[in-house]
Amino acid sequence: MYEPIRTKSVHTMAGEADFPHRSREEELDIQLAGHLAALLAVTDELELREAGDRIAAQVARLRGAPPARHAALSGTDPAALHRRAHTLAGRALVVAASRADTAAAILAAERMDAHTAALDELRLVGAR
Repeated sequence: MYEPIRTKSVHTMAGEADFPHRSREEELDIQLAGHLAALLAVTDELELREAGDRIAAQVARLRGAPPARHAALSGTDPAALHRRAHTLAGRALVVAASRADTAAAILAAERMDAHTAALDELRLVGAR
């Protein structure tokens, strides 16, 4: 009744098999390393050396190479930097949880707590 399809599907992209595809795990690794590297830059700007070293170790684990460290200070308001770091740590936490990376998730949660505490301290100092 129906004739079989003899041509390739129009939904197949030309050259689709010409490049390797990454797995979901690889994509999450890349995303997590990116969030942690951005957090590292802000952490270095805040001059939080110990926290920066811990973050750098996680980035190195995910990327297979140590990350570049932030060297220059921009003079940005510390409260703005802590808010940015809190946001980045939250993003890293979501990806780490999705990836089931306990070490990165714990580190991200600790950094969120630390930046929340720093923001609270800055508000208290500003209220005096």
